[in-house]
Amino acid sequence: MCKHILNAQVAIRAPCCKKWFDCAECHAAVSDHPLRKTDEMAFACKKCKKVFRKDMTDYEEEDEFCPHCDNQYVIDALTPEASIGIETEDIRVDNRVVRDDRLRKKTEQVTSIFGIDGSHMMG
Repeated sequence: MCKHILNAQVAIRAPCCKKWFDCAECHAAVSDHPLRKTDEMAFACKKCKKVFRKDMTDYEEEDEFCPHCDNQYVIDALTPEASIGIETEDIRVDNRVVRDDRLRKKTEQVTSIFGIDGSHMMG
C-alpha cells in the first residue's frame, strides 16, 4: 500500500532492481540507488492483476488504459494531507464532543412560546 499516492491504479517495476513499487517515491524510500530511467516500463494493473509493458517514447492518449481491462491508470494523484481531528470513542457511548443546539444557556430563559426566535431553525 502506497503512502504517497492514495489512488494508485498500477504498480511499476523498477528497471534497476527488478522490484515492484506503487510509485517512484516508494522506490526512493526503501532503495539505496536512484530509479533508473528507461524507454520501456512494466506495469501491473491493480484491478485485473495483469502485467503489461508500455513504450514511453511512443506514449499516446489511448495508452492511459490497461490493455486487459480498460482501467484508466493515468489519473490525478490523491496525496495524503495533514489534518487535525478529534479521535473519540463511539459517539453513542461518549457524546461529550457533540454540541447539542437544544441546550440553552441559563441566561436565555424562555417564559413564553412567542419569545423564541426560530428563524435560524427553518430551512
